[in-house]
Amino acid sequence: MSCVSLLLISAAPGQGAAPETAPPLFPGGGLVSYNSVFTTRAAMPLSGSVPATARPTFAHEGDFNFTWGFYRNFDLTLLVPLITNRFQMAGQPSLGGTGLGDAMFLVKYRFYRRDSARGTTQASVSLGPKIPTGRTDLQDRQGNLLPATLQPGSGSTDLVLAANWTYTGLFNLKRLVADEDFHSLVRSHGTQATRLGDNVESRFWLSYRPYESKNVAREWFLGPVLTWLHSGDDRVAGVTLRGSGGDVLEAGATTYFGLRPGMHLWLAMDWDVAHSGGARFIPVRRHISFGITQQFRLHL
Repeated sequence: MSCVSLLLISAAPGQGAAPETAPPLFPGGGLVSYNSVFTTRAAMPLSGSVPATARPTFAHEGDFNFTWGFYRNFDLTLLVPLITNRFQMAGQPSLGGTGLGDAMFLVKYRFYRRDSARGTTQASVSLGPKIPTGRTDLQDRQGNLLPATLQPGSGSTDLVLAANWTYTGLFNLKRLVADEDFHSLVRSHGTQATRLGDNVESRFWLSYRPYESKNVAREWFLGPVLTWLHSGDDRVAGVTLRGSGGDVLEAGATTYFGLRPGMHLWLAMDWDVAHSGGARFIPVRRHISFGITQQFRLHL
């Protein structure tokens, strides 16, 4: 199986294209998936101009993913997002728009696999750039550019780093799986002389398969998710805006349905349970994601 759960690091956590994140796609295989994520934050109680550190109070991201298993233990992923951002201040009409987001190219390498009577333990790393293909020209009603934080694209070339670990057979239960996805986004300067804060995300999912058909054509995964999100402070024109970054702890649940060999549907929901209180920090309050993925064979 393959996973691209780091596809929403700039906005909110997002479940990936497969239940287990560490395994790469099988050699010669292909995967296409679509992931739709809805993210909400609290409306800002301010009036007047839009702050330079404003985040969308509502965002939708549709991610189109293609993955190719080009070699044993390796795969290559191209991910292209389509983003809608809306920003709401108390007593004022919302601002925002829709546009292409920044594309990502990621190479995954599985460096560890161990099989046992209990199950399988696997670990992998991923690396790749996020390139500035996204739209950066959204304007308000007076024709002024919206801040870089509200644009679908960043205008920066960034680096994505990830580590994944999957442990099948937790507590000697073959259908109980522990899965950890840890990834970070190291940013550079982008549009409007702004360097958005670096991001770190750790997502732990404990899943159980209450149903699995004899030929494994159909299966069902279900379990709780715990996510820690950290975002650094933004820099605008060389000035660090203290308190614009912060930490969020989210809890939720994710479920996958295997409809046929290689095809999965998934639904994930997360809610904010604790967050830091920076003066400019606007934490994610809730996000819901769903998607579909299909694997196929490209060549032998």
